Amino acid sequence: MKALYSTRDILISEDMKKNGVTNSDIENILIAIFQSSYDGIYVADKNGVGIMVNKAYSRITGVKSHELLGKTMQTVVKEGIVSESVTIKVLAEKSPQTIIQTVRGKELLVTGSPIFDQHGEINYVVTNVRDISDLNRAKAELHNNKKLTEKYINELEEFKKRELIHMHLEGIVGQSQEIMKVFYLARKVAKVDSGVLILGESGVGKEVIVNYMHQESDRSNKPLVKVNCGAIPKHLLESELFGYEKGAFTGANSQGKPGLFEMANGGTIFLDEIGDMPIDLQVKLLRVLQEFEIMRVGGTKSVKIDVRVISATHMDLEAMVDKNDFRRDLYYRLNIVPIKVPPLRERKADILPLAFYFLNKNNKKNKLNKRFHPEILHFFEDYHWPGNIRELENLIERLVVTTDNDEILIRDLPPYMLKGMGNKKPETTGKLKDIVANIERKMIKEEMEISKTTRAAAKALGISQSALVKKMQKLGL
Repeated sequence: MKALYSTRDILISEDMKKNGVTNSDIENILIAIFQSSYDGIYVADKNGVGIMVNKAYSRITGVKSHELLGKTMQTVVKEGIVSESVTIKVLAEKSPQTIIQTVRGKELLVTGSPIFDQHGEINYVVTNVRDISDLNRAKAELHNNKKLTEKYINELEEFKKRELIHMHLEGIVGQSQEIMKVFYLARKVAKVDSGVLILGESGVGKEVIVNYMHQESDRSNKPLVKVNCGAIPKHLLESELFGYEKGAFTGANSQGKPGLFEMANGGTIFLDEIGDMPIDLQVKLLRVLQEFEIMRVGGTKSVKIDVRVISATHMDLEAMVDKNDFRRDLYYRLNIVPIKVPPLRERKADILPLAFYFLNKNNKKNKLNKRFHPEILHFFEDYHWPGNIRELENLIERLVVTTDNDEILIRDLPPYMLKGMGNKKPETTGKLKDIVANIERKMIKEEMEISKTTRAAAKALGISQSALVKKMQKLGL
């Protein structure tokens, strides 16, 4: 088998030469790295024939190496081992590709990356595999929940199978149990005109829920008008919402102007940041919700409207009601069906699919081929995301357009995200062997950052190179 690299092309520093590191050592290190990777790795040649696969791939997928090696990916797909092949997509597109792949009942996030020769032709395709079968585990939990009826389960199954595809096509990416419950409830109330109050932190995607509800409603062919109550000056908000008659005030349009409620007639109006609405205007909004009619500023006649009202806020409206900062009667009118959108840190299963969605979106937009280093994916899963999806989206766009290399590394992250990473203390509670393992892991990681090679790190740590490699494999480094 032809090697994926040439040891003649690997540059060895003077320090490494002094320590006796040879090209043969480098080759052994690369093989050890390949086999000790936590993620599954599969390598195919330019014809799509499997030539290398590591132990993690078999652990994650349950597929043995002899089932892949020496076979074309077309054959592997035909035999039903995998649902589709990212290798075939990479060979066709000649660029990195990411898909959701099913391997023997497991859902996997699979990224294929091409390796080009000096003539710009693909020599090999390296596939990275991660297990994202949380959705299936969530499905099993739902089935085991005695409080849910069989009808609910059937409806949820139909939603998962049909709506998840629809949601992805619309740019809505989500697979966690938490967000699936949100979309299930949103779809259920979309068919009725009851008032809906969407709650959640800034950046969690409240507007996405509104778009989805409008698309699923019987008003989908009518307007969806969005109003940010906090962005419009208070003295203009009434005329913007309800419109005004000609000559209503200085500077008004001589012909008058319809308000946003009139523009949304027959459709849906979304009142975002409803907590910022002035208390005196809340009285007029309550009348609109009760009577379904509005009166323009400076007008004398009421205008009947037919509109579905959805509101949203990141504020604690109940606390505002107790402080008389928000009308209690309006709160109850808006809050007939509350939908709480959980923050991103509480739906970890959505982080990586969203990250890859934004990566592919920005790659396509900027005609780039950026990809994530596996280590940064672990960081994304552990990070608390105070700015939620909006922070993740903005970060990915920043990384795609500002990094110099095609592979995005942890060191490319902004300083505020990396703060504190280097001075984390090891766990000091739990079983002794766990405490020791955490300390060893920290010491080895720090020494590898300094020494760069296992030979030099082993010497500094006072153990043999083979012992160090075994420890790194055991500790998942």
